[in-house]
Amino acid sequence: MIVKPFRGLRPRGDLAARIPSYPYDVISREEALQLAGDDPYSFLHVIRSEIDLEPSVGAYDDRVYERSRQNFRAMIDNGWLVRDERPAYYVYRLRMGDHTQTGIVGAAAVDDYKRDRIKKHELTRPAKEDDRVRVVRSLGAHPGPVFLTYPADDGLNGVVASVVESAPAVSFTAPDDIVHRLWVVDDVETCGEIERLFAAVPATYVADGHHRAAAASRAGEGLAGEAPGHFLAVHFPSNEVRVLDYNRVVRDLHGLTVEAFLDRVRDAGFDIQPDHVSKRPAARGSFGMYLGGNWYLLSARAEIVPDDILGRLDVSILSDRLLGPLLGIDDPRTDTRIDFVGGVRGMEELERRVNNGGDAVAFALYPTSLDDLMAVADAGQVMPPKSTWFEPKLRSGMVVQLLDETL
Repeated sequence: MIVKPFRGLRPRGDLAARIPSYPYDVISREEALQLAGDDPYSFLHVIRSEIDLEPSVGAYDDRVYERSRQNFRAMIDNGWLVRDERPAYYVYRLRMGDHTQTGIVGAAAVDDYKRDRIKKHELTRPAKEDDRVRVVRSLGAHPGPVFLTYPADDGLNGVVASVVESAPAVSFTAPDDIVHRLWVVDDVETCGEIERLFAAVPATYVADGHHRAAAASRAGEGLAGEAPGHFLAVHFPSNEVRVLDYNRVVRDLHGLTVEAFLDRVRDAGFDIQPDHVSKRPAARGSFGMYLGGNWYLLSARAEIVPDDILGRLDVSILSDRLLGPLLGIDDPRTDTRIDFVGGVRGMEELERRVNNGGDAVAFALYPTSLDDLMAVADAGQVMPPKSTWFEPKLRSGMVVQLLDETL
């Protein structure tokens, strides 16, 4: 794999804990407005700049991209974001509760993406991909990283272990209690070793950020220089990555009563256990379902579980046996009757969505394994949308990569 060091643009030391923000795609406009508040330093003013405009202005309005550009340039002009003097890799460690993961921030190669050495497991939505292209071109920068994973490598593990023995350049605990630490690796010898070790890695996998990666492959077209051929990515060894459940809520029962829907679920090949106290499924092939104020455990009978690597995934079983045939959700990417809820929000969020009357039924899934993700990607196939939720989330604005490395 080609992974290059680059001259990162980073928050000034006294703002290291204040500027970085949640990624653009894990919070709503309302949540972004609440989080940023009156704080001018929040990077949400760059990646969710619609919060600085009238509520009537849509997320894809030309004014949003122009405001993003203005806010970004103001952060640079005010000295809030400062460019490192030398090309560097960055070691980024996150700790969430008892889970810790440590990755290497580097410039991944667009050519590796186009040649499918950076492997994908989900399709992208054209509107969202176009949006990310416009953001990158408006800013002249990659503001948020793509989350990549790779089979754990002893050599890279050894370099990282050596780096983190020293004091980090950045260390803070975010309001959500996730600890973020960053080390700058800019000595020529270590940079050369990291680049050489990555060159021996056969493939990396997009864990989170399919739209950012796809946009990066387009955003630099027609631009001069080397930087447009690379994009911002954090590379984590696969044995440190944690995948959570990615759950579903559906607006209505497609004309069915609760009783009729339960009968149809049984007919579709599921055993139903009412009063499912634990709410979450405990194993593959089972699903928690919240319907009419009650939790049910659905267990897929063996005869409906396909043998192929894609069809046997829980997200596929749910889509192929229930969401499509019973609820009329034929394309989860575009159907507005379905929404997706990250597992970090808990079962309480599923209950809230149904109890408030906005949705009729919620499904809690067992987390898709990273091994399944990599196997699907290796086979050149794609999972149903929103199959995986990774935690903890990488902060945007920790390190930014400018498209023009000569600036």
